[in-house]
Amino acid sequence: MPARGRSARLSGRGAPPVRLFVALRLPEPVRAALGAEIERLRRLAPAIAWVPPENLHVTLKFLGDVAPDRLAAVHAALADATAEATRFDLVIEGLGAFPAPARPRVLWAGIGEGHEALAALAGRVEAALGAAGFAPEARPYTGHVTLGRARAPRADPALAAALAAARARRFGRVRVERVSLMQSHLHPRGARYTELAAWGLGGSRENVDDPG
Repeated sequence: MPARGRSARLSGRGAPPVRLFVALRLPEPVRAALGAEIERLRRLAPAIAWVPPENLHVTLKFLGDVAPDRLAAVHAALADATAEATRFDLVIEGLGAFPAPARPRVLWAGIGEGHEALAALAGRVEAALGAAGFAPEARPYTGHVTLGRARAPRADPALAAALAAARARRFGRVRVERVSLMQSHLHPRGARYTELAAWGLGGSRENVDDPG
């Protein structure tokens, strides 16, 4: 279904807030490679809450709960942010953790080639949404793909060693051609994501479909 039809339904008066983020969706081969890596790490760290492969993405901006009457402003901001942006390639490579592999809270796959172009795109999104009244991020942007989150962060030498051993592992190349507005549906078994709208870099509005 075209994005316009979906977003129109969400903008009804009295509707509850929607939990939103702006992201780059990943093609299926890259999600599969990262999913295989997650399965390898799962055997070392079963207490980590691992992200399902279908949910893997690169976040550009997290918006949180947004009132439906602000959706038009979000759409306009993302149209502005993407209008003069150029397409580029990025490479998903390397593993790491925030705040540090020695005591990980968030485990991630990093960005190699294309990280500067990615940061520039994230900056465009940040500026456009800031002008629309959304609070700026407190920390500088660091592009990554979240793979898992520790339920109770603790030192794990085996996991730290596995992350170090994969510091240069490559998971695939991504052609960045569009930016997606995603809705997060929270459930006891984990989040489910729905793409509400997408904008092609260079200013074209796109229908919603699966890039994989």
